[in-house]
Amino acid sequence: MSRNPATPRTTVLGGGAWGTALALAALHAGHAVRLWARDADMAAAIAKGENPRYLPGISFDSGIETTTDLQAALADADCVLSVTPAQSLRSVLEQVKPHMPAGIPFVLCAKGIERETGALLSSIVAEILPDNPVAILSGPSFAADVARGLPTAVVVAARDNDLAMQLAARFSAQNLRCYASDDIIGVELGGALKNVFAIAAGAVVGAELGASAQAAMVTRGFVELRRLGAAFGAQPETLMGLSGLGDLMLTCSSTQSRNFTYGLALGRGESLEGRPLAEGVPTAAIAARLAAEHAVEAPIISAVAAILQGAITVTEAVEALMTRPLKHENKI
Repeated sequence: MSRNPATPRTTVLGGGAWGTALALAALHAGHAVRLWARDADMAAAIAKGENPRYLPGISFDSGIETTTDLQAALADADCVLSVTPAQSLRSVLEQVKPHMPAGIPFVLCAKGIERETGALLSSIVAEILPDNPVAILSGPSFAADVARGLPTAVVVAARDNDLAMQLAARFSAQNLRCYASDDIIGVELGGALKNVFAIAAGAVVGAELGASAQAAMVTRGFVELRRLGAAFGAQPETLMGLSGLGDLMLTCSSTQSRNFTYGLALGRGESLEGRPLAEGVPTAAIAARLAAEHAVEAPIISAVAAILQGAITVTEAVEALMTRPLKHENKI
């Protein structure tokens, strides 16, 4: 399929719910869109206007060009959105590298921290694709809402503020408003760590500990997010915004969140076998390690990591949190 050279040419890597939703958003913003998926049946379904595995019951515009060929997906792209899960990003980037057009932005749309190394995803891109500027797209958003065209606001961050502004304008459409930021670390940390706190909030709800306990868990989780953000050099204003507090509020309060529902199952004592990927699970352990390495007090993160490792129960974790020494609320 030929493309008009004046039309923005966006490639989306990943055929899951979020990848499909972002491809639709780009299509509605007037882009020529290619989507790469590993699964041929999924690619064919998306091309026809549905993704029954990840977006059941939602029909959408045809017009997304799909392929299982990575080289074909990247050919003549002028921007790439990566929706590859955090723990497989490195391996996908190694496949992308030989075919990636030099100089075009590589926008990370998945959230997490690499489990083995503790590396933020932006640093992995900088390592493997040094000739491509990296950006982050994050914020309080559910794929189903974006796919249905419901109003959503997100943040696009890049170290170069002009690039961030250009990308925010590029992806804004009628029902998707993109704000720009030059605080790539703050936006990235907010997106990764909120998944851990969503597991904690879900566990509190699943264990029927009450709405007050849920509110306390989310609020004190935000304190830990600010502490870790400060240790990594994030701007406090970023963490108060869409990619920090906004994303935390959404993810910690809805069963549309896979991390929240994973926490619900934990709190209820249900089997965790066969559940969809919850990125907060691998992130919890590495976040606890990073907090310790930076001498950051993060009892909720540490408690979630311990629960997931089977070292303590949800009840024991809550009891330990409730009996910690009393302190001034605002001395973070």
